Amino acid sequence: MAAGMRASLGVRPGGTVMLLLPNSIEFAVAFLACSRLGAATTMANPLHTPAEITKQGAIQQSLNHIVATGDGAEGCIPFSDLTATQESTAIDVANDVVALPYSSGTTGLPKGVMLSHIALVTSVAQIVDGDNPNIHFREDDVVLCVLPMFQVYSLHSILLCGMRAGAALVIMRRFDIVRVFELVERHGITIVPLVVPIAVEIANTDAIDRNGLSSVRMIISGATPMDKELQDILRAKLPRAVLSQGYGMTEAGVLSMCMAFAKEPSPAKSGACGTVVRNAELKIIDPETGLSLQRNQPGEICIRGKQIMKGYLNNPEATAKTIDAEGWQHTGDIGYVDDNDEIFIVDRLKELIKYKGFQVAPAELEAMLIAHPGIADAAVVPMKDDSCGKIPVAFVVTSDGPEITEDAIKQYVAKQVVYYRRLHKIFFVDTIPKAPSGKILRKDLRAKLAACS
Repeated sequence: MAAGMRASLGVRPGGTVMLLLPNSIEFAVAFLACSRLGAATTMANPLHTPAEITKQGAIQQSLNHIVATGDGAEGCIPFSDLTATQESTAIDVANDVVALPYSSGTTGLPKGVMLSHIALVTSVAQIVDGDNPNIHFREDDVVLCVLPMFQVYSLHSILLCGMRAGAALVIMRRFDIVRVFELVERHGITIVPLVVPIAVEIANTDAIDRNGLSSVRMIISGATPMDKELQDILRAKLPRAVLSQGYGMTEAGVLSMCMAFAKEPSPAKSGACGTVVRNAELKIIDPETGLSLQRNQPGEICIRGKQIMKGYLNNPEATAKTIDAEGWQHTGDIGYVDDNDEIFIVDRLKELIKYKGFQVAPAELEAMLIAHPGIADAAVVPMKDDSCGKIPVAFVVTSDGPEITEDAIKQYVAKQVVYYRRLHKIFFVDTIPKAPSGKILRKDLRAKLAACS
């Protein structure tokens, strides 16, 4: 495939190929072929509009070739035609960009993240290799790949980590809860990587009682923090499976931290997301002073190592704000390290709500709201207030059942939090906008508030 792309498409080191594909064999083959050629691969959501695709893929340079899978399309090169005699290509592993994923844009405009060969390989090796891996994949494992490959979580932690370990992958083009249970039973799936919305569906469905997931030995959650209540429900429904919660970001090696397993996976603390990966450094700093903090003190998480990005594409200013002069990647996440070296995530630095100088963490309030039987989903964002600066307000999706009022929700939260963390207004909506990774698109909700004011 690599030789065919070189001969027919002229793909060379320094070139860029966009993959606009659902989960498929073609996605994996095309990514690995581009990697072999020294070209960068940028991935886009197949559900994006033409305008969104153009903004990511063709704004900097003209589009030279379009290759179509399946039956193809008029004017496109069939994927199956790209075969030729194998040839090698010299690659500068330290500097050549192998993957160009775009940040989710949950806290600003999407930016191209330049991941070099050495960064991506280092990141995979950090968590899979050795006698004490962080992700304990084995050759006899069967890993479910339902998360979209165009998201770096799936590309890195499922496809590449699975291949590195020699495990088998079962690829789903789209999520369907009943279909998941059928595939687990049919193929004896042992590893289920997921995001919080899928975990919620598993927790709420009764299909699990009919089908069972007895072959599953490990569930991995990532993208957003999973609260203790949801973890406890999953553990009760899947007593044979170990639940691990990973943490990372596209810019900092995808999985900067994750559950640290020894010879076999072992239960972890509720709410923890693991220890820092090997051959990397981590520190917690005061966001205001930049000074390092002691254990059990929340601050901004910073990570350093060969796994972090080269920088943002054509954006040196944003790069300088994220990677400091000493090579520390500032994640923008608030967390702390406990006495056992385990990391706990509190919230996003940029998403903290400042109420009269007090910090309010949206994730904490969201966990309370989702635990209410009358609420199916929720998101908390700041709203401008002349006297307080910012006040926390919630967007709520109600569940089937008795009607729940705004006052009832406010009182429910008020009984559990200090006065400055109370919700000031509730907006009832049909859905909470989220990225494919499961992250809440808070900027969309803030835009709604701005339109109402």
